[in-house]
Amino acid sequence: MEPDLFTAAAEERQEKDPTGSPLAVRMRPRTLDEVVGQQHLLKPGSPLRRLVGEGASGPAGPSSVILWGPPGTGKTTLAYVVSKATNKRFVELSAITAGVKEVRAVIDGARRAVGGYGKETVLFLDEIHRFSKAQQDSLLPAVENRWVTLIAATTENPYFSVISPLLSRSLLLTLEPLTDDDVRDLLRRALTDERGLKGAVTLPGDTEEHLLRIAGGDARRALTALEAAAGAALDKGEAEVGLTTLEETVDRAAVKYDRDGDQHYDVASALIKSIRGSDVDAALHYLARMVEAGEDPRFIARRLMISASEDIGLADPNALQIAVAAAQAVAMIGFPEAALTLSHATIALALAPKSNAATTAIGAALDDVRKGHTGPVPAHLRDSHYKGAGKLGHGQGYVYPHDLPEGIAAQQYAPDGLRDRTYYTPTRHGAEARYADAVEWTRGHLGRKPS
Repeated sequence: MEPDLFTAAAEERQEKDPTGSPLAVRMRPRTLDEVVGQQHLLKPGSPLRRLVGEGASGPAGPSSVILWGPPGTGKTTLAYVVSKATNKRFVELSAITAGVKEVRAVIDGARRAVGGYGKETVLFLDEIHRFSKAQQDSLLPAVENRWVTLIAATTENPYFSVISPLLSRSLLLTLEPLTDDDVRDLLRRALTDERGLKGAVTLPGDTEEHLLRIAGGDARRALTALEAAAGAALDKGEAEVGLTTLEETVDRAAVKYDRDGDQHYDVASALIKSIRGSDVDAALHYLARMVEAGEDPRFIARRLMISASEDIGLADPNALQIAVAAAQAVAMIGFPEAALTLSHATIALALAPKSNAATTAIGAALDDVRKGHTGPVPAHLRDSHYKGAGKLGHGQGYVYPHDLPEGIAAQQYAPDGLRDRTYYTPTRHGAEARYADAVEWTRGHLGRKPS
């Protein structure tokens, strides 16, 4: 809700003496030009610039937006900048604590503000994916009639977590993970800025690189770790944040890959490409380098699970089971014993027959969907269990496959326009040969054209 007297007083004290706030809060940008990364969203005329009043005059007002991106990429920061820069009334709610009652109170206040003294309202709703359908429905009249301009933030795919009517009334802005250069610029700014550490400490190159690795593209995590390490260094009377101090502070050892170019992601990439190429010895070499460097075994296991589906698929259906079992095992036992489990999985995957048919299949299907090749679900496949569905023709004409001798009903399943589209093209490598036979047989019995 809008700030009360106590909140306003706290904010005033924070502005006068910001040192009591976390470094990540103190270093929040004050203007869109100070924002690190996300330059694709900050071009002249962009929805965010129109929200802060840049070029927002005329009959086409600023649009409501949904900010989607991983943690630490700047969703809350962008809303904060809008709140400081806009001449509109700004209200913030969190879906964790707010409900329909709070939303309606904001909407009522917005209608009074625009009707009483022509003041528009910007509503920032954090974690919108936590709102139920009914709670999101309560926003629709306000957004549609522009009683409020909504800025909603989510870390989850909005196509699954935000209702379609709200999506259609808003612009979806996708935030990209920050690059190491983005986070590096932010760290260096925090070291010298008056709002930050004011030059109290320096950050050597090896410490900075490890801090970037810890951050993983999360600006908040990077600044939190920097603040903790800087505090530890100053407590010891040191003006430099050494690598040992950082390791002690964040309780995570540096991954000491050699400095000839074989860094964290390069070695991980070489491991996966060696598995894809069926070179078991090279795969074990790169695995050993990661193990010896103290790499997180869960990271290695995640890469193996991806490889099992991406490069092996149904050529060996057991590959994914082996990779998942390995991931569960290393999460329970850790190093040094986890090295045995990772070796077990790496050897199995490297020597397995290979197929990327599952990868190309979902890629082709996603490509069609993103290009708008969808179409309505055929009427006979629609849900017919609710009252009134029959009057709409839902489920009429559907043939139940289990009632037929061969268990295959030759009826249309895909939407119109996609009836004969094929995505899965199996190889005849390993166990996938039987899937190739199966898909040929089933497509024939479905009356599909041969691929």
